[in-house]
Amino acid sequence: MKKKILFISVLSLLTVMPCAFAEPEQALSDTPVAEEAPQLNLDNQTVKKEKKRLFSWIKKAKKQKKQTEETKLPEPDLGEEVDAVSPDNSAQIKGGVSETKIMSVDDCIRFALENNPAIENAMGTSEIYKTKIGQAWSAFFPTFSAGVSYSRNEMFRGTFGGMDIPKSRYNLFYDPQLSANMLVFDFGKTSALAKMAKKTYEATELDVQTTILNVIFNVKSAYYHLLFALQQEKLYEDTVQDFELHLKQAQAYYQIGTKPKIDVLTAEYNLGNAKLNLIKAQNTVKVASAQLSNAMGLPEFTNFTVKDEFKMNAYDVELNNALKTAFETRPALLAAKKKSDASELLVKSSLRAFTPDLSAFASYNRGGKNLDTDQGYQFGGQLSYSGVNLMRLKKQVDEAKATHKRDLAAYEVVKQQVYLEVKEGYLDLVNAQDSIGVARLAMNTAKEQYDQASGRYKVGLGTAIELKDAETTYRNSQLQYYQTVLNYHVSAANLENMIGKPIKSSEEKL
Repeated sequence: MKKKILFISVLSLLTVMPCAFAEPEQALSDTPVAEEAPQLNLDNQTVKKEKKRLFSWIKKAKKQKKQTEETKLPEPDLGEEVDAVSPDNSAQIKGGVSETKIMSVDDCIRFALENNPAIENAMGTSEIYKTKIGQAWSAFFPTFSAGVSYSRNEMFRGTFGGMDIPKSRYNLFYDPQLSANMLVFDFGKTSALAKMAKKTYEATELDVQTTILNVIFNVKSAYYHLLFALQQEKLYEDTVQDFELHLKQAQAYYQIGTKPKIDVLTAEYNLGNAKLNLIKAQNTVKVASAQLSNAMGLPEFTNFTVKDEFKMNAYDVELNNALKTAFETRPALLAAKKKSDASELLVKSSLRAFTPDLSAFASYNRGGKNLDTDQGYQFGGQLSYSGVNLMRLKKQVDEAKATHKRDLAAYEVVKQQVYLEVKEGYLDLVNAQDSIGVARLAMNTAKEQYDQASGRYKVGLGTAIELKDAETTYRNSQLQYYQTVLNYHVSAANLENMIGKPIKSSEEKL
């Protein structure tokens, strides 16, 4: 039942959750996505089918990605570096072959599920362990051998009891030699190994779910950081414009003699410092864009931008419900439980190593001194021990018991870690949610203070220092507000990752 809930949680992450930002102005109709991401009805009981749909969608998308890679990742014809989020590229990439895509967070997640190699790596590992189940059961399948043989035999002259023995030469032909052996029953040794392999495979399947959750979180985190970087860039652009106006005002007042030269110098310094901050902010945008491309598994994908508008919705989540859901759906915890179950089966298999094997055999031979001299067959059964070392078997049992004990302890460690991570994630979300209103109030107050200082300076009553202090306070309050909003959405994404399931948002605006 836990496994079913897990697959529901992972698949539901692909659905369009309430986004922290506004919807994009244009759709990705021209984006070569394999098909629309699978949508999940959480009331659907056929969880296995939903799981297959998820993996088949990812595989199909990866296949189509290879077929349309050149169209999907166009390179600028002029070999110029393209600014991923520059307003100049919002309509058409210079020298490119396709328009810039306006991406929502859900679009980025779909691209990541389609292209991120970490998912393919985890799925490949899972497939490897899946084959080990069949390898374990193969012990019950018959083994065949076939061949032909020829030997030349020669007995040299000798004496026996004073009598000469003549020299003897003859050939032996066997064509063909056929034999088959099959294990019939081994008192549960093979079945225990096969079940252990199955548990291990199921654990790796859960590791795939963990990888998917981590990829989704990384994409969301990179997306929100890019939005913050865009807001920061816009803020410094406005700051540069304000200080350019202040410089003109200071120069005008200085020319008519109402302000000293130091006001002009101060305004020039403030403008230069604002331009320096703008350059740093623009570089931050480029870095954040590259991090988002890398999170999607498309490091060279640059012809996209994101909608830089925040949308604030409160999340409806309780700590007890979050902990309960995490214990039921967190893939890492369920994987640890599967591993402890596998080590328990290893103990049973080690104990059964003391039992014998019941096998059947059959063979057919034809040949002799001539090819058609003799022919015959044999078949039968055998109850046997093979290579029994009681000391080694005893120590293998001890090792299996110690491994199981260790895995049980590891499960408890993961369980406590899940509890701590969910609680920390919940507290971070609540703290960020409570901080948004305070940060907004501080920003509004700082804006009013700045407006008054700017107005006083325009009419010649304020000083350059007073204006600079008000501007710095207002800019820092804006950055603090956007940082609080960023922390809020990253905390929500992190809590979803810790729970292993999306958290619901309400209609309430923050």
